[in-house]
Amino acid sequence: MTGLKSVISHSPSVVTRKTGSEYVLVPIANNIADMNSVFTLNETGAFIWEQIDGKRNVEEIITELTKEYDIDITTAAADVMAFIEKMSKYLIIRE
Repeated sequence: MTGLKSVISHSPSVVTRKTGSEYVLVPIANNIADMNSVFTLNETGAFIWEQIDGKRNVEEIITELTKEYDIDITTAAADVMAFIEKMSKYLIIRE
């Protein structure tokens, strides 16, 4: 289970493309893009995605989100944990 001290990284089996302030994530399986599982991240999701670098822990990502969007820590924590849960479910990120 992902906790505040967990360090998250992007899965190597995902190709990312940035378009403006959004990202498109395409999972790759057997060197073939899985176009049925494409994810588009909005500005907030893109910000969280950029914070996931394999070095920062979840708590640091939450802190950065509070600074960037001037939101309270409870809201930021809920947003980051929901993002991590969804991306983990689809193997887009990993601990």
